[in-house]
Amino acid sequence: MNRLLRGLFLLALLAGFAEAHAQTWPTRPIKMIVSFPAGSAPDIVCRFVSDRLSRAVGQQIIVDNRPGSGNIIAAQAAARSAPDGYNFFCATAATLVSNPHTFKFLPYDPVKDFVPVAMIAKGAFIVLAHPSVPVKTLAELVAYDKANPGKLAWATDGLRNFTGMMAAWLNKIAGTGILTVPYATMPLGIQDTIAGRTQLVILAIPAAAPRIRSGELRPLAASFAKRVPGYENVPAISETFPGFELVGWFLIVAPAGIPAEIVQRVNREMDGILKDPETAQRLRALGFFTEGAETPEKVGEYIRADFEKWGRIVKDIGIQPE
Repeated sequence: MNRLLRGLFLLALLAGFAEAHAQTWPTRPIKMIVSFPAGSAPDIVCRFVSDRLSRAVGQQIIVDNRPGSGNIIAAQAAARSAPDGYNFFCATAATLVSNPHTFKFLPYDPVKDFVPVAMIAKGAFIVLAHPSVPVKTLAELVAYDKANPGKLAWATDGLRNFTGMMAAWLNKIAGTGILTVPYATMPLGIQDTIAGRTQLVILAIPAAAPRIRSGELRPLAASFAKRVPGYENVPAISETFPGFELVGWFLIVAPAGIPAEIVQRVNREMDGILKDPETAQRLRALGFFTEGAETPEKVGEYIRADFEKWGRIVKDIGIQPE
């Protein structure tokens, strides 16, 4: 009985300590790990919201860039961070929902190692064609490829990365045979498409926007379920292939074990930040869209659904984990 009482006392003491810790949080700077280099679109988005979150909680948020290895370096560092409310991770779809299906081994568990905190924003991808390709819609592209097999090629970031998998999935569901050309860096792929050496490329809006404005590349379709705000003249892929939706996203997760009170606090602050019209406008200017932070529970449900979707895609296009 004495052991039981001591155990209960210890649990109560720990619970009281965690609650007191959450009530006084934060008392020192907070770290936000980002898996992309400084100056990249994901880095800009994460720095932007981190700056506003810093103002809201009254402590500096230090952005820690850990690029490389398909987001794995950053994810591993975040997973091994102390779950004390002073370490967060600006996670991408690749980190949590596609990497687990394309790698045999990851030095982190996307489910067990992280706690969902807040959705930041989502971004569409746009299918773009060189002006010499005589098509203006995705349906016309499909018809053209079937009538002219072997004439078209996608510039992608590789079959195991987002645009490569999206190109392969479009080939699969459309019954097309467009060649997929992998590039070590997408700027090279973009330049080759502009030059006409490849005829097609799939880009996130921040990279696509200047090429569309200049007329160097023609938009054919976007990967949101509905038309993208600001790009209403670009049809959604789902208008040709119902149910199609593939989006990139950024959300905040924390190492598993973080006090629930801190998760709820960050979620509330982020929801207010993201629903501010100025924030929403700034994100839209960067090519991303937000509807607020959502609840941690809803973010978790979204991650699980996207995880299952990517599992089906990887299986459908025949990628074997490596």
